Amino acid sequence: MKGHRSPELRKPLVVLTAVLSFSFVAVQALAQRMPAASTGPSTSWKFQEEQPPGNYVGSERCGYCHDAQLKQFQKTAHAKVTAPGKNYITGCEACHGAGKTHAEAMEAAAGDDNKTAAVLKQHLIFGFHANAQENSERCLQCHVSDKQQEQFAHSQHAAAGIACEQCHSPHLVKESKDKSRGGLTYAQADFFQVPQLADSVRWLHNSLLKESEPNACFTCHGNIQAQFALPVHHRVPEQLMKCTDCHNPHGSINKASLTATNWETCVKCHVEKRGPYVYEHAAVRVSGCAICHNPHGSTNRMLLVRREGRQLCLQCHTGFHAQAGVPHSRLGFQASGECTRCHVTIHGSNLDANFLR
Repeated sequence: MKGHRSPELRKPLVVLTAVLSFSFVAVQALAQRMPAASTGPSTSWKFQEEQPPGNYVGSERCGYCHDAQLKQFQKTAHAKVTAPGKNYITGCEACHGAGKTHAEAMEAAAGDDNKTAAVLKQHLIFGFHANAQENSERCLQCHVSDKQQEQFAHSQHAAAGIACEQCHSPHLVKESKDKSRGGLTYAQADFFQVPQLADSVRWLHNSLLKESEPNACFTCHGNIQAQFALPVHHRVPEQLMKCTDCHNPHGSINKASLTATNWETCVKCHVEKRGPYVYEHAAVRVSGCAICHNPHGSTNRMLLVRREGRQLCLQCHTGFHAQAGVPHSRLGFQASGECTRCHVTIHGSNLDANFLR
């Protein structure tokens, strides 16, 4: 009959449809996604009762003047926090302190600029206008229990006078853009870039950062931004990686605030270089990958710190041609090429002490 297919013909079509459907699901599962902030351990909320319960007025009272901030604040986890056993300490007052005196004084000012300025000078509420240490200590009352922030007081950012609110905002009202450099960028930031989320959405899922990484970091670290503009670099400008994948901005006992010791940070991604090896390259074990590679960017292949590999090796192997028993003369053909032509497993070997295999 016309239009009729036998069961033998329909069976391959069913199988083909199932295979195509599975392939589509697999592609969607592996599709590129914008990296989100890493999720750390839970935070132990701590509150210091500074005033009697009657001096706390609640977040809604704050919204009379700070409506835009309150709307943004209510989207965050901070707005849902209540002090255990002290239900009157919640919302805005959990961070800013009791607000009754401040609210009544502002209402009495009735919009008069001079009276308002006089009220603000009295510091009736903690407005995060103190020095960097005092501002950060207010945040660390709760966040010091998080392993990612517990060392902030000893971090390079704290030593440089960087406070929490300079990077994070518990109520992002408007975009924070640095116009001092005229909005300069570089080609790599425009090629192959992942779709950008609106700041109001991105901020909620990105540790409440005022700007996304790496732009937030590049505000101060312009020298590192220049290195990422070099031809060979990690995919940070394209936002396929984040600064915090390797560094802990809140402090670390490791060099350069790395999230892990030495080469452990690198082998989280470069697992094929991890080992353990029977014969290890001592330079990697002692100084880490950065002794040969520039992790931010380079003009050389594989992020090498020198263009020629043999010149890189000779930085350490200075007595190479004078060592007894070494089968390489200064003018021999072996010394005229790249060391890795023979020493192919330069990161480590399980078979040869000279990394020949």
